[in-house]
Amino acid sequence: MVKAWLAPLRWLVRAALALLILFEEWGWEPLRRGFARLARLPLIRRLEARLARLPPRWALVALVLPSLLIVPVKLLAVGLVATGRVALGLAVVVAAKLVGTALLAWLFQLLQPALLQLPWFARLYARWTCWKAELLAWVRASAVWRMARAVKLRVRRLLRRHPPPAA
Repeated sequence: MVKAWLAPLRWLVRAALALLILFEEWGWEPLRRGFARLARLPLIRRLEARLARLPPRWALVALVLPSLLIVPVKLLAVGLVATGRVALGLAVVVAAKLVGTALLAWLFQLLQPALLQLPWFARLYARWTCWKAELLAWVRASAVWRMARAVKLRVRRLLRRHPPPAA
């Protein structure tokens, strides 16, 4: 009886995690590239050089600290929602998520070599990437994903044949 309840629950959790990972995957590269444009500024270049030279433990602190700094922003969003300004609260959460993801992608790219020197981090990262690859393979093998890709390809072909009029 327990197994009958666990299978749908496991599927739901897996689907929710897959959606979260797909959002992160979709956003990670474009947001990292956006942050990389900022890196052209001399001040940011100097900061990148310092971050890249951090020892492994300080690299971990540098990666975790921005995540902790987003907590007050999320509390602000909760306060806005609680006072009836739902749209503004949601906008704050979305903006914080986008900026946080961009910052984390940029930091991780800089700090990854130092972080992988920590044996426990290297083990967890290897497990994470393996698990994430399996989860993404599961999503990409699903009928919903294949149908969405087919629709996307049809729309692209249609737009190539019939481009929208110039404004």
